[in-house]
Amino acid sequence: MSIIVWIVIFAALFLLAFVATRMASQNREEEGLRDMGLAILEFNRAFPHEAIRQLQATADGAVVFVRLHDNKAGFMRSMHRHFSCHVLQPGRVRVASTKTGKGLVIDFLDHPHQNGAFEFVSAKEASEVSLWLLGNYVADADLVLPPAEKPAASNQ
Repeated sequence: MSIIVWIVIFAALFLLAFVATRMASQNREEEGLRDMGLAILEFNRAFPHEAIRQLQATADGAVVFVRLHDNKAGFMRSMHRHFSCHVLQPGRVRVASTKTGKGLVIDFLDHPHQNGAFEFVSAKEASEVSLWLLGNYVADADLVLPPAEKPAASNQ
């Protein structure tokens, strides 16, 4: 009789562990990249020499856009079991606004399988990411401004 009780107890514990593991894995898949700490760790694992300045996630949390320290941009997409990380090269991205105004339609010329429409929580977030990507278009020669002329008031 005692062996039957132990078998039932072990079976119940095994069933409880199985259910808890399945629930935890479903919760992690739904979360995507909403955990910015995880996004930082995964992007730095892919590109250890790139310094991250700012992160911006899409509304569904499946994609994170990364602003890097040297005014480059990065892109990170959750692929359920792994993450796809890319540093975007200047001039290799096309950006347009979505009809809602809260999103961007982005064409990655180097990574066409990543193209798509990305919706953000607000239009402010979408415009900020587009500025990062547009800043990525600026050539180094264009960053140097010509010397300014003296104002007319100082020519007296």
